[in-house]
Amino acid sequence: MKWWETRSPLFDLYVSEFVLTEASFGNPDAANRRMTVLEDIPELTTLEDVRRLGKALIYKGSLPVKAEIDAYHIAVAAVHGMEYLLTWNCTHIANAIMRPKIEFLCREFGYEPPIICTPQELMEG
Repeated sequence: MKWWETRSPLFDLYVSEFVLTEASFGNPDAANRRMTVLEDIPELTTLEDVRRLGKALIYKGSLPVKAEIDAYHIAVAAVHGMEYLLTWNCTHIANAIMRPKIEFLCREFGYEPPIICTPQELMEG
């Protein structure tokens, strides 16, 4: 993917246990390739605050229950003060309708929300 090849060196990259879990799913060969790419990227810890914010994102109406892992992606990034949350998930994460609710709830819990964007949005600049 072009972003990974050309733009990723310009950023400090981090993953979470949730990213690693999702990356390990699916076709075993593809999962192995994903895990190899991710193995040297530092992992953010899942603190109790991450769990609290993740649950609030679901139960206070920002995200549907079926998007629980998506809520935790957002919570990890917010709690750890990440500037960006890069995602290909435009259904529940990089979604213009849900973004204001997500941002409001992160701030209500005392965290500045990350800028949620797709790789394409970080190609320029």
